[in-house]
Amino acid sequence: MKRAERLHALSEMLRRSGARGVSAEQLAREFEVSVRTVKRDLDALENSGAPLWSRPGPGGGYGLAIGSSLPPVSLSPAQAVALMAAVSAASDAPYADLAAAGIRKILDVLDPRTRARADDLARRVWVNSLPSTSRATKSALEEAMSEQRVIRIVYTSGEGATTTRDVEPVLFASTNGQWYLVGWCLMRDAMRWFSVSRVQQATVTKTACSGHTIDEVGEPPANARPVNGGAHQKSGS
Repeated sequence: MKRAERLHALSEMLRRSGARGVSAEQLAREFEVSVRTVKRDLDALENSGAPLWSRPGPGGGYGLAIGSSLPPVSLSPAQAVALMAAVSAASDAPYADLAAAGIRKILDVLDPRTRARADDLARRVWVNSLPSTSRATKSALEEAMSEQRVIRIVYTSGEGATTTRDVEPVLFASTNGQWYLVGWCLMRDAMRWFSVSRVQQATVTKTACSGHTIDEVGEPPANARPVNGGAHQKSGS
């Protein structure tokens, strides 16, 4: 997870903690960083103008002052539950952690009656939550895609062979219930599909991608489309 994304997620967790607050140790465990890093992030939030408070001693922690939230949001209970179901059913999707944080932010500012009805309806929607790729690995893949930087992965093939490869990320794709990182493999000098669940480790390098395009991946299925709802289009069309 990039620092900017972590700062946003951190502020959301602090806001949700309310008057209870949350300790630096809890934050460090949640974001898989050191306590020292968390405290640097907290300083950065405070310097940016966030209404941060701290309470020392046992049972103390950090939080955001009341009032630092979204204005009321107008959603029906069914719309709220649709958002929850979509993210819960795709917990291994790219940027799912950020999507879940965004939905919690929306739910927190619903009017009490709508929130209560949404909570009741949500209990009637069950999702089979499968084991997910580690947060650290997913965050690295997401950062590499967003920043278009080469990512070094330790990858285990379906035959059980483990290799270390440098990959230029081109797109994420979901097919048959599996998420894939599709990118230019520098070891094979070709476009390859890597199952995200088989990526054992991932490290974002400082090397910028050379510019491989979506069109190089090949022709997508007829019903394939980007998540913004638009139909697939070739570059420049």
